[in-house]
Amino acid sequence: MDSDAVQPGNAVYFDGRSNRKRGVALRLAAGLDIIENGAVVEVWPYADLRRADGPPALLRLRCVAALPLARLEIEDAATQAAVISACASLGVGRNEPAQTWRIVCWSVAAVGSILLLSFYGIPFAAERLAPILPPSFERRIGEAVDPQIRLMFGNKICSGAEGQAAFTALVDKLKQAGGIDVPLEAQVISTPVPNALALPGGKVYLMDGLLQKARNPDEIAGVLAHELGHVHHRDNLRLIIQTGGTSFLIGLLFGDVTGAGAVIFVGRTLLDASHSREAERNADAFAVEVMHKLGRSPKPMGELLFRVTGAEASKSITILAGHPLTEDRLATMKQEDRPNTGAELLSAQEWRAFKNICKTR
Repeated sequence: MDSDAVQPGNAVYFDGRSNRKRGVALRLAAGLDIIENGAVVEVWPYADLRRADGPPALLRLRCVAALPLARLEIEDAATQAAVISACASLGVGRNEPAQTWRIVCWSVAAVGSILLLSFYGIPFAAERLAPILPPSFERRIGEAVDPQIRLMFGNKICSGAEGQAAFTALVDKLKQAGGIDVPLEAQVISTPVPNALALPGGKVYLMDGLLQKARNPDEIAGVLAHELGHVHHRDNLRLIIQTGGTSFLIGLLFGDVTGAGAVIFVGRTLLDASHSREAERNADAFAVEVMHKLGRSPKPMGELLFRVTGAEASKSITILAGHPLTEDRLATMKQEDRPNTGAELLSAQEWRAFKNICKTR
């Protein structure tokens, strides 16, 4: 189609004001002239022309300077070729189906990357970061989340002086036998929940519900040694990084790990802690080693756990959540059973004071 030709009916024009089809002729001049009944009704600059969605055999055009719904449809192949050769901007949007597939492919790749990061990248980062983060960082997390943990249990910290002295003495013996070099602060919380947990940085909480189920100091000592194993191996810090994912890692990068959102997340993570089976076995092995160094048997720990399982099987928050099967743990503790050669961990008087720590002021 040369620039002087005016061919009626070789295109359909929609002016964007109504849905009426208008048969028009086209002329390639300074711009694309749209001619109806011999008169130019619109001139679309070549630089403003863009492809619009349409059937493969139809060239559907829009103009960025025209009304949003204005369209020009060209079916004639020769006319299509002439317009395309005159307008380099028609390359924009030429491969919209290909672009759509590209977007789909990139979206699938992004989802795949997130899944890979969740299942492999973040656990790998947690394994590498936890051992090298400074103790001061871990203490900051523990200090920030400590008020929330207390609040969750009604801020009922047991304060019986003689019982606290006995508890501190017991934890000191476990700490020394385990070679733990971080400061430890141990307290009992007045709650029927049979639980024990250690916060990052060395704060240890024992729930009175578990203490009251214990029949002797060795049972509690084994459980506490297990929790100190998590402290020694920095399992809670590793769990927080792994569970928190990229958001926590970004906070870690910029030092914002003690904000309100992070504190709530960390507190809930620790209460619902579900360490890997390997981490739990390592913590049990640590407890066995500590009890042996003290000349005591680890079997009472297994017996206490089994007793809690039978009595509290319906509880959702216990020291057993996510752990290996209790009967397997008891069998392991029995295999490691040895005659007691060390001194009693607590005297009868200290044990009574410890058991009554939440009943005295």
